[in-house]
Amino acid sequence: MTDPSNAAAAAASTPPGAPAAGRAGQPRPRRRMPVWDNTRFVCIVLVVVGHAINKLTYDSDVALVLYLVIYAFHMPAFALISGYFSKSSSPTRTQMARLMTDIVVPYVIFEGLWVLFKFLIKGRIEPNITTPAWTLWFLLALGIFRLVLPYLALLRWPLLWALVISIGAGYLPNLGATFSLARTLGLLPFFTLGWWLHEHDIVERFGLLRRRPWWVPATAIALFVVAAAVAWVFVGSWREMHLTEWLPYDEDYASIGLSAWWAGGVRLALIAVALLLSAALFALMPRNTKWWTHFGQYTMYVYLLHSFVLYPFREAGLLQGLEPTWLWLPTVVIASVLIAFGLATKPVRRLFRPLVEPRPSWLFADATLARREGHRSDPTGSRRPPDAPHGPRVHADPRQNG
Repeated sequence: MTDPSNAAAAAASTPPGAPAAGRAGQPRPRRRMPVWDNTRFVCIVLVVVGHAINKLTYDSDVALVLYLVIYAFHMPAFALISGYFSKSSSPTRTQMARLMTDIVVPYVIFEGLWVLFKFLIKGRIEPNITTPAWTLWFLLALGIFRLVLPYLALLRWPLLWALVISIGAGYLPNLGATFSLARTLGLLPFFTLGWWLHEHDIVERFGLLRRRPWWVPATAIALFVVAAAVAWVFVGSWREMHLTEWLPYDEDYASIGLSAWWAGGVRLALIAVALLLSAALFALMPRNTKWWTHFGQYTMYVYLLHSFVLYPFREAGLLQGLEPTWLWLPTVVIASVLIAFGLATKPVRRLFRPLVEPRPSWLFADATLARREGHRSDPTGSRRPPDAPHGPRVHADPRQNG
């Protein structure tokens, strides 16, 4: 469920498309590229920050501006990275098994934990496995993305179809949160775009990870400044139109308050903004290894566990109405960053590995699959290039990742 902790893999990168020679001239799995781990960890920090400051946005325009900028792109960026490291060919039996162990089993485990956790907090049982608890929706989204991609890739213009599906889903009031279908279909264009970029070697062909002229990060910074300025200048308008309900892609247009036929145009505009800010984020990410790069290998731990840390504070109302904003907003942001780092540390991974990275070998009738899933080498992972929030296993050709 996590990504590689192999030090050598994290310490150096091989440019996309460059051969990696092993012993006796044999190819070996390509090394991790730090830029992906850097990006993924920044994204997961933004997830924690966004969830932590949510209640502050009710009373603070500054918090709302920060929230809008974060939610405009951070999950689309995650979906895009996931698509980049996914393949569109028919899955093998092993890949099908890993879909179950990496997504289905953790989903069931954490849904059960949420039932218990809410009982301890609220004193009542609310089991409903069809409606993902808080952050668990992205597990289902990843599973559905991977199941749909081989069929979507068969079509001419898959990007266009994904965009039509996303915009069209907003007109359907019956999707909702059931198996996170509304949000999954809403984010489908980003996942599909990630796959398309890799399928057509766009990153490799144009050397996007090798060359970075000075104007690229300058433009990226300018984009974030403009986004923050627009959010601030029109903050009252964004409150009136309930923009915070548009950004998660999980509501139909009418329920948000816009039943006009052109409501899909708002989602189209938000998709364009998300792509611009995602590109800006990628442009700003360090290409080399930093002291915090390896934490990007363990974003699934942060993603699944941080909500348990924040939930009691949110339920108790401790993250709402904090004044003055100039003091509490930076405090909450710093605390969120520390939570993200803390949940990615080795002691936490060791403690929660059976829950986050279960190895249910008993689940499979095929003895070979059972052995393979029950006895993977290095349970903290030396198998996968980045996905979002976790990654598939490493193969010599990343297109073979499932």
